[in-house]
Amino acid sequence: MRYAVPVSGGMISQHFGHCEQFAVFDVEEQKKEIINKELITSPEHQPGLLPRWLAEKGVSVVVSGGMGPRAQDIFQQNGIRVVLGALETDPEKAILSHLNGTLATGDNVCDH
Repeated sequence: MRYAVPVSGGMISQHFGHCEQFAVFDVEEQKKEIINKELITSPEHQPGLLPRWLAEKGVSVVVSGGMGPRAQDIFQQNGIRVVLGALETDPEKAILSHLNGTLATGDNVCDH
C-alpha cells in the first residue's frame, strides 16, 4: 500500500494544494510498518492536478491536515482514500499512527 503526505518545511502541510513536497511511504499494512520512504517535489499547483498526479504514482491513501472538496472528489474518483484533519506534524509518525489506529484528527483546516 502506498501513502502520501503533503509536506512543507519538513512537517505535514495544513493546505494540501500548496505543499512543497510529498512524503510517499510504501507500507506493509498487516505488519504496520513502513518499508520505504521518499520525498517527491510537488508540481506547481493547478486545480485538479495533484490527485491525478498522485494516482499515477500509485498512491492509495492521502493523509493531510486539510483539503478542498474538489480535490477530495477527484481522489474519490481515482479510488484514493483521504484522511483529513491530521493533527500530527511529523509525516512518518502520522503514517505509523494511522496504521495503528491512533492518528489524532480534527477538523479539515481547508474550507474552500
